[in-house]
Amino acid sequence: MGFKKDFFWGGATAANQYEGGWQEGGKGVSIIDVERGGSHGVERRIDDEVLEGVLYPSHEATDFYHHYKEDIALFAQMGFKTFRLSIAWTRIFPNGDEEEPNEEGLAFYDRVFDELHKYGIQPLVTIHHYEMPLNLVKKYGSWRNRKLVDFAVRFGKTVMERYKDKVKYWLTFNEINALLTHYRPWHQGGLVFEEGENQEQTKLQAMHHQLLASAMTVKAGHEINPDFQIGCMLIYPLRYAATCSPDDQVITREKMIPVYYCGDVHVRGRYTNTCRSLWKKWGCRPKMEPGDERLLEQGKVDFISFSYYQSNIEGATDMERVDGNLVWGGKNPYLKSTDWGWQIDPVGLRVSLNNLYDRYQVPLYVVENGMGAIDQVKEDGTIDDDYRIDYLKEHIRAMRDAVDIDGVDLMGYTTWGCIDLVSAGTGEMRKRYGFIYVDRDDEGKGTMKRSRKKSFYWYKNVIKTNGEEL
Repeated sequence: MGFKKDFFWGGATAANQYEGGWQEGGKGVSIIDVERGGSHGVERRIDDEVLEGVLYPSHEATDFYHHYKEDIALFAQMGFKTFRLSIAWTRIFPNGDEEEPNEEGLAFYDRVFDELHKYGIQPLVTIHHYEMPLNLVKKYGSWRNRKLVDFAVRFGKTVMERYKDKVKYWLTFNEINALLTHYRPWHQGGLVFEEGENQEQTKLQAMHHQLLASAMTVKAGHEINPDFQIGCMLIYPLRYAATCSPDDQVITREKMIPVYYCGDVHVRGRYTNTCRSLWKKWGCRPKMEPGDERLLEQGKVDFISFSYYQSNIEGATDMERVDGNLVWGGKNPYLKSTDWGWQIDPVGLRVSLNNLYDRYQVPLYVVENGMGAIDQVKEDGTIDDDYRIDYLKEHIRAMRDAVDIDGVDLMGYTTWGCIDLVSAGTGEMRKRYGFIYVDRDDEGKGTMKRSRKKSFYWYKNVIKTNGEEL
C-alpha cells in the first residue's frame, strides 16, 4: 500500500537555529539569544544578557530572515509538500508581556507563508520552540509563574487569528516533555534552578503551566478555525531494557514516563495513573486552580508529532553512557553511532511509532529525524553525503513498515533540519543535518551561500515516488 497519496513529505527547522535577524523588525531578546556556542562534549554557556564581542550563534544562524525566498524555492525544487517552521515569540511580542503585538514581526511571517503557498507548500507551524522572551525569565521567573500561561495563550491566539487562512497545521510546544527529562531545562522552560530549590516541584509546576497553555491554545484555535489541525510535539527517546531481568523492564518503563506524562494529558485531557506515579516517585505534585482540569479536558490535541533520533538501553547495572537528543542512556552493543555519539537505530522508529499509536490511537507525524555529520565540500563544490542518505533511507523504510505491516496512521515526515542550521545542543555549525549546505562555520564566518548536497537530489526522488524509491 505504501504511504498515503497526501502524505506530507518535507523538512523541519526552528527560528532560533535558522532564522537570524535577531534585532531586525522590532524583535526582542530570546533565551537562546544569550546562549553561546559550545562543541561536542562542552556545555553551552548562558549569559544574563547579550554581551559585546561574544559570538551568539542564534543571532545570524543561517539567515532565513534574508534568504527565505531563495530557501523556499529550493524546498520547492525538492518537491516539499510541507515545511515545518516556528514563529519566534520575540518577533511578535518582543518582551512577551505586551498587550499589543509587533506588526512588523507579524508581517514577516505573512510574507513567508505567502511564499510557501506560491509553491503549494503547506506550513506546519510550531508556536513555542525554545525561543521564549528573556524578559519573561528575568521579570517573572519563567514558567514557575502562572502569569506565563496568559502571555503564551495571547501569543498563540494572536498568530492563529492572524494566519487562520494561511496555516492549517499547528504544534503547540516543541518537545514539551524535555522539561521533565533534562537536568537543565533552559531550552524548554527557561529555567535556571536556585540553590536549595526543589527542582522536581518546579519542573512539575512549570509543566502544568505549559500543558495548561497548550490546552487553552488548542481550544482557542479550534474556535478561530474549526478546520485547524493542532498537535502536540514530544521528544521520543526510545529505551530498551539492557537485559532480560524483570528489574530492567521496570527501570526502562520508568524512564519513559516523562514521554507518556505529557502525551496522556495532551491526548486524554487529564493526569492519568502514569502521571500520578511520577508525582509519587518525586514526592510532590503541581498546584492546580479550580477549573484547570476542565481546561485540560477541553484542549485535547488532534494528533501527536514527535522527534526521533536514537535509542538507548537502561538497566540496574552500570553501563557505558552515550549522548542523545537532550537525553542520555546506555550504549547498545548492537548499534552504530554518529560522530556525536547518537546511536543509529532505524528499526527503533518503527517500534516508537507502534508504541505511540497503540497507546493513543490518534494520527502520528514524524516531525524530526536526521543525522548530524561533518560534511566535506569537494574542490568542485559538491558534497557527497551518502551517510545521510543511508541513515534517512533506513528510517523511511522502517516508517513504511510501520504503515504497511503494522497499520499505523501516519500523516507525514519532516527531516531535521532540511537546510544547515545551528545545532541546538552544541551551538555548532559543523554538525550539519541539511540537504542544502550553507557556507558558515563555527566562528560565524562564511558567505551564507546555499548549495545542494547529493542528498538533495535523493530526497527529491523519494518525494516524487512517495517513498517507493529509496
